[in-house]
Amino acid sequence: MFSKILIANRGEIACRVIKTAQRLGIKTVAVYSDADAGARHVALADEAVHIGPSAARESYLVADRIIAAAKRTGAQAIHPGYGFLSENAGFAEACARAGVVFIGPPPAAIRAMGSKSEAKKIMEKARVPLVPGYHGDDQTPELLAKEADRIGFPVLIKAAAGGGGKGMRVVEGAGKFADALAGAKREAKAAFADDHVLIEKYLMRPRHIEIQVFADTHGNCVHLFERDCSIQRRHQKVIEEAPAPDMDPDRRRAMGEAAVAAARAIGYVGAGTVEFIADQDGTFYFMEMNTRLQVEHPVTEAITGQDLVEWQLLVAAGGKLPLAQEKLHIDGHAVEVRLYAEDPARNFLPSTGTLMHLRLPAEGPHVRVDTGVREGDTVTPYYDPMIAKVIVHDRDRTSALRRMAALMGETEVVGVVTNAALLKALCAHPAFVGGEVDTGFIERHRAELFDLPAPADDRTFAIATLARLVEWQETAATDSGDPHSPWALQNGFRLLGEGHDEVRWKDGDREVAIRAHRHRDGGIGLDLLDTTLEARVQRADDGRLAIWLGGETFTAAVVRRQANDGGIDYSLFADGRLRRLRLVDPLDVTQYEAVAAGEASVRSPLPGKIIDLRVKAGDTVSKGQPLLVLEAMKMEHTLAAPADGTVKSVRYGVGEQVAEGAELIEFE
Repeated sequence: MFSKILIANRGEIACRVIKTAQRLGIKTVAVYSDADAGARHVALADEAVHIGPSAARESYLVADRIIAAAKRTGAQAIHPGYGFLSENAGFAEACARAGVVFIGPPPAAIRAMGSKSEAKKIMEKARVPLVPGYHGDDQTPELLAKEADRIGFPVLIKAAAGGGGKGMRVVEGAGKFADALAGAKREAKAAFADDHVLIEKYLMRPRHIEIQVFADTHGNCVHLFERDCSIQRRHQKVIEEAPAPDMDPDRRRAMGEAAVAAARAIGYVGAGTVEFIADQDGTFYFMEMNTRLQVEHPVTEAITGQDLVEWQLLVAAGGKLPLAQEKLHIDGHAVEVRLYAEDPARNFLPSTGTLMHLRLPAEGPHVRVDTGVREGDTVTPYYDPMIAKVIVHDRDRTSALRRMAALMGETEVVGVVTNAALLKALCAHPAFVGGEVDTGFIERHRAELFDLPAPADDRTFAIATLARLVEWQETAATDSGDPHSPWALQNGFRLLGEGHDEVRWKDGDREVAIRAHRHRDGGIGLDLLDTTLEARVQRADDGRLAIWLGGETFTAAVVRRQANDGGIDYSLFADGRLRRLRLVDPLDVTQYEAVAAGEASVRSPLPGKIIDLRVKAGDTVSKGQPLLVLEAMKMEHTLAAPADGTVKSVRYGVGEQVAEGAELIEFE
């Protein structure tokens, strides 16, 4: 076994590999960019080497610097994680030339599966079932359009050189094919330096089921059962589970045997995933093979009791697989959710910012949390915006989903927008819990999953107001310098009766004033919207508020944050949900200077690069018409006209970098 390894990655996967290495007594070396100088994976590793600027193409994708770091630190092997260089055959070959073991499959296997079109040719020879499509080398738009007509719409355009939803488009009709093809090729070129695409028949309600395979250099190859990864947004996975719902033993055996046949067909070694697309009737087709560890591998570890990173290290060191196929068994059910810094209500637009408050579920016998961030870290525009993976293992699927829904309600993040509420809604949705699973689930149930929050109620205003009163009390004690001074007291003392405070809040477009009467015994009377309630509040040791309200006792976390526009927002976590209110300062006249007609421009929602511009000054546009395409966080984001109008000016050109909030297009 190795005594020291280098992890050529970052974030949660680097931390996850370090965890297993430490358990096995293996020293670890981290690499980091400028943006990751203070990252969690750097702190956890035994050593860390700086490899370049923040952009991945100048750091994590520079093979020579990573190999040089391994040689300099004496690392015997390199674990590539997933993404970045994990499926780069040239990098694997460079490691071998440098005398460093690449913890992954042989370069030939990576190349064989690196092109989706070539992979399908190999699978066809191995008699692995394929979905109808075109996987040829002729990439002329005319031929591709003709092939799409032959296959029959709807069709799926996919980048041949990669995955993760990049370079992928669903096309419902011939009239939309040309634009979709151009966008897919452009995105594939940017992500993989290869704009080669393939076209497949698009199944209307498909399931995404993948099989974990493992092979060693001694001729052994097994599968560790299946994972269902059908719950997706923008063709990227959101929830994964193992085993797959409604998977009968015969179908499991057939898919497992097909996956092993696929691995043997390319002389595979190490951890790999064979992905299938399955119809509702149980028919399944080969989609692609990922020649690396997958993001969702923890659910397989949970139901099998195996550490797949340990298996990787063992096989890379020349050892045999720890278990034969007949020794592998399924225990219970596991569910994994991906907690992202993104806004589901804005088409899952990534969110950047500092994690000023972060409370993830506590790990225990049923719960595992894989994360690469800590409170105070920044989610930057340079890398994938995943905050954490939360994994639950329970006796059955219903129990696992119930537990996960509760955990998502307890998750607290302030500083970026997250998908926690959506994850909670998904895991509690009756249709999903009942076994309705396919890749269109989120869009089909959008109305229930993306339900707009109701106006804030009395309980919400009470919590926020009590938090404000506690702040005043703490500020007064600090400012006076003497906590026992009468000037530090905030007990409402008046010579002729009890005094009161008024706190004003803004909930959407609604402004509400809450009056608080401080009693001399420490109690507080709150005049709310519909009632008056007696309350008490105290700051607990962990910073949360212990609240007694109208006879009920509970705790809440309230986080005050200055927004980008200068206003003060309060994030309230209580009762398994998040609510936000804006504090209204009656002395701040600038907050009342609203522009009734709205801003006549389109601004950048996040930092990125303009890669396509579709309008010019003087053009007349209609509401919803695409104006430009912004590339950020490895994905394309199309910005559309907010209303009918005429373009007055275009502030940036193709290829230019823009900051968050930059005015891109101005209207008359």
